[in-house]
Amino acid sequence: MQNEHLISASEFCTHYQVEYAFISSLQQSGLIETTTIKNTAFIDVAQLQNLEKIIRLHYDLDINIEGIEAITSLLNRMENMQQEITYLRNKLHFYEGSE
Repeated sequence: MQNEHLISASEFCTHYQVEYAFISSLQQSGLIETTTIKNTAFIDVAQLQNLEKIIRLHYDLDINIEGIEAITSLLNRMENMQQEITYLRNKLHFYEGSE
């Protein structure tokens, strides 16, 4: 992972007005990954969209970390099933078209 694709966790917390403890809790629960360089935690910019979603769930809807874990798990399962449906539809269209 290159350093230019990282944002400091403290900078993120300041910008989004969230506590560092919240980011730490997300990292401990496995919802996000952080990289530590010289005792400073960094977040990969690829995770920002997901992290923004989590922040809205927690602060706007008052959902706790455990609830966010459950919601995230269900959303990931739904996305995987949607990809499988698309794959199967494409396969079906292929076989229907070859008759």
